[in-house]
Amino acid sequence: MLGLMQSQPLLISSLIDFAERHHGSGEIVSRRVEGDLHRYTWSDAAKRSRQVAHALDGMNLLFSDRVATLAWNGYRHLELYFGVSGSGRVLHTINPRLHPDQIAWIANHAEDQVLCFDLTFLPLVQAVHARCPMIRQYVALCGPDKLPKDSGVPNLVSYEDWMGSQPTAYDWPSFDENSASSMCYTSGTTGNPKAALYSHRSTILHAYAAALPDVMCLSARDAVLPVVPMFHVNAWGIPYSAALTGCKLVFPGPAMDGKSIYELIETEKVTYAAGVPTVWQMLLGHMKPDNLRFSTLKRTVIGGSACPPAMITAFNDDYGVEVLHAWGMTEMSPLGTLCTLKNKHLGLSPEEKMKVRLKQGRAIYGVDMKVIGDDGNEQPWDGKSYGDLYVKGPWIVREYFKGEGGNPLVDGWFPTGDVATIDADGYMQITDRSKDVIKSGGEWISSIDVENIAVAHPAVAMAACIGMKHPKWDERPIVAVVKKPGAQVTREELLKFYEGKTAKWQIPDDVVFVEAIPLGATGKILKTRLRETLKDYRLPNT
Repeated sequence: MLGLMQSQPLLISSLIDFAERHHGSGEIVSRRVEGDLHRYTWSDAAKRSRQVAHALDGMNLLFSDRVATLAWNGYRHLELYFGVSGSGRVLHTINPRLHPDQIAWIANHAEDQVLCFDLTFLPLVQAVHARCPMIRQYVALCGPDKLPKDSGVPNLVSYEDWMGSQPTAYDWPSFDENSASSMCYTSGTTGNPKAALYSHRSTILHAYAAALPDVMCLSARDAVLPVVPMFHVNAWGIPYSAALTGCKLVFPGPAMDGKSIYELIETEKVTYAAGVPTVWQMLLGHMKPDNLRFSTLKRTVIGGSACPPAMITAFNDDYGVEVLHAWGMTEMSPLGTLCTLKNKHLGLSPEEKMKVRLKQGRAIYGVDMKVIGDDGNEQPWDGKSYGDLYVKGPWIVREYFKGEGGNPLVDGWFPTGDVATIDADGYMQITDRSKDVIKSGGEWISSIDVENIAVAHPAVAMAACIGMKHPKWDERPIVAVVKKPGAQVTREELLKFYEGKTAKWQIPDDVVFVEAIPLGATGKILKTRLRETLKDYRLPNT
């Protein structure tokens, strides 16, 4: 017997319709590439999203044809989120921090038909367009007055000319909710990047889950600043959850420095912000010298890589901002866990609360997790037993676009490539990437723990721990360190700093001071490149 409920597909177009009808006057503020602040409403965004859909129809694009973007976080990018997917096409957000060769390969692999880009990335488009024969329309996200002359890019129009004269009324098509809505390529795999292809259903379910009180806790009373890029797993789904809840959106555009972010938070009365640790490092670095404070910011979700304890302490203790530690992957749309305290934790000491906050958090509804040990058996949830982390759920990939890499699932579970523990309360903690884990004398050493202690030193700006071959112990950890400007610390001082903070055998064997630590396109430390840089390094006394 089937239920007697109405059948209505979960489509992304319903989000922007809802935002327009119930939160039409809600603000969307964007710092533009042009340098000014642009303001309009959810109602305006909905009208212009429908104009985008008309423009795509006018090009005779087929259902599921791909429309690519190379763009910052801003209102025009938001309109493409809804206009492209809502009309039945697939939004393909390309990471502009990738190498031009990778961007050309990705655009061709995706078979992109249209490329919309911010003028910041014109040199990138000029470098790749000749290698992208399938792209038949280039759209610069600007008005006609800003369109560059003699750009050398074929079929180039301004965004406002392309969609601005289109009707604002549009009947969104209805189709299967399992149809593809957007795609995002991940560089976290071996070989060429692989694409996660999200569906309308998976995106809506993720938007619902992300907005829950124990996750991002979004509401129409919030002003949200997604510093995490819209080209990085759809800004962690925030644009969709924002439409679902009607919260105010504040977009930083290309200005990602600490001063610009701080000013935007204060002038727009931001209550909630989201980004990777490197961004918040710049923000805190801007605030501390002048003893600046937040007047409205209450919560920040930090993900993309492990958040150092010193950063959580600074936000919580110095500025009264709750840090929500999050974890996920491109293949997970991306949220998997988020760290909020349970009622039982509220009476704990600050030190005990910190132990909980350092974990990546509890699975949100829709995500199931398990940890598999070296023997192939599932590990107990005791907070101590390490193993490979596997996940499954309705917004987690079952395979990559075009079947690249074959079937990634193991008995229906997706292998994340992370090594983790899960405690009795369901809090998961990443201890390493499986390819980065350090095994010394048969024992695990968490590179994340080694790095966290290093960056807690007042002279250290950034640290990365890697394992080095050792004749007796198989591997031993060393830590590469970037000092803060003007700060001084010696190898011996830093190694002594570890004493009492971790087991003696987990203290790194050496400290290597470097000018910079290589970062990937999403701000993660590239340990493969660091190993290549240090390929001639030899451990002391070996």
